[in-house]
Amino acid sequence: MTALEQSTALSPAAAAAGKHLWMHFARMHGRDEQNPIPVITRGEGVYLWDDRGRRILDGLAGLFVVQAGHGRRELAEVAAKQAAELAYFPVWGYTTPPAAELAERLAHLAPGDLNRVFFTSGGGEAIESAWKVAKQYFKLRGKPLKHKVISRMTAYHGTPHGAMAITGLPMMKKDFEPLAPGGFRVPNTNLYRHPEFDGDPEALGRWAADRVEEAILFEGADTVAAVVLEPVQNSGGCLTAPNSYFARVREICDKHDVLMVSDEVINAFGRHGHTFACEKFGYVPDLITCAKGMTSGYGPLGAMIASEKVIEPFLAPGVTFPHGYTWGGHPVSAAAALANLDLMEREGLNQRVLANQDAFGDTLRKLLDLPIVGDVRGDGYFWAIELVKDKDTRETFGPDERERLVKQFLPGALFDNGLYCRPDDRGDVVVQLAPPLTAGQTEFDAMEQILRGTLEEAWKLV
Repeated sequence: MTALEQSTALSPAAAAAGKHLWMHFARMHGRDEQNPIPVITRGEGVYLWDDRGRRILDGLAGLFVVQAGHGRRELAEVAAKQAAELAYFPVWGYTTPPAAELAERLAHLAPGDLNRVFFTSGGGEAIESAWKVAKQYFKLRGKPLKHKVISRMTAYHGTPHGAMAITGLPMMKKDFEPLAPGGFRVPNTNLYRHPEFDGDPEALGRWAADRVEEAILFEGADTVAAVVLEPVQNSGGCLTAPNSYFARVREICDKHDVLMVSDEVINAFGRHGHTFACEKFGYVPDLITCAKGMTSGYGPLGAMIASEKVIEPFLAPGVTFPHGYTWGGHPVSAAAALANLDLMEREGLNQRVLANQDAFGDTLRKLLDLPIVGDVRGDGYFWAIELVKDKDTRETFGPDERERLVKQFLPGALFDNGLYCRPDDRGDVVVQLAPPLTAGQTEFDAMEQILRGTLEEAWKLV
């Protein structure tokens, strides 16, 4: 067998995956020797290697997860030590030292009086928990009709049936309907798609916040339990909002006795230069949901963090929150999270993001000279490039063009050119970038160059 044949032959992992692995959020038709499932074999820092020996820049931190970078042996060693001492025990009426210490650590890091931590194994479970808490909270307070949730159009909040009912993506939900009742949508803060507010994001923020109150009043304030929003909205492409938007939503929630939930599954743990992004954007919610970067990927873990106001009725005699997860607060993951928080503090990763976020944005904005690039937006280490068919009119792509660009061309072309990132069309067509927080200007430049060449090729397909 020649060297070329060796490099293109299926690895055992690729062959096994092609026959037996049911992939997440992925098409499985047509996977064969000519189109194998990519196999990632190792990572180091901001780079990944596949089973063909190629080095790929991780422009998405795995899935907005690997804040501290790949191959951090100190985190793996902490996890191994904890597994040797106590690999598992639940927090169903018990605890373990890592779970108790992490709960205390997160309570100290969270803003305001968010002092009680409910562990899950991921972000969707954290959202599910927040909705359940909101429902029971109002029942315990004698307001049993308050059960509905207001969220934003195009926003993604998870795949469990409850979390999906809060998600604002019709195409993701249609195959699983009917879902849990009670989810309602309001406009998001996509300035690019609201050109009437060009140059005045504060006006967009006021307008969008007013729609939240309008929805609460339309549904009846006595039926609405929570408003769920991300500090920077993921789906739709890193949609930001002025601080005044969050301040106004906070006022509206207080006025109508509605819980404000900050969904920080992606946004927390340094992605925006703060442990919790709500602090950066100037608001204190009643509940925070978080996951992903808490362990930098060295163990699965999520959490819902509640304020003193929310926990108070649950502390009454005889009250139980009848909800939980087998893997919530897993001691190995909790130990990894504690070590990860130590590492992030020791290496100043939050400060690194704040120092480099403008340079990251400025580097990506160089792509605005391309005819296919309509907008570049984001914050911290979380950016999106919106692709358009016509820059003057901001026309987006039709179904066939989306199929060619987002499903068929961009993922493979970017990966083959040495960049792992996220082409997405849940909403308008975007490419998202969220590298490990250890990335710097060298990596920003590499991303821009790979994107430039790939998007130039993409334009020929339009």
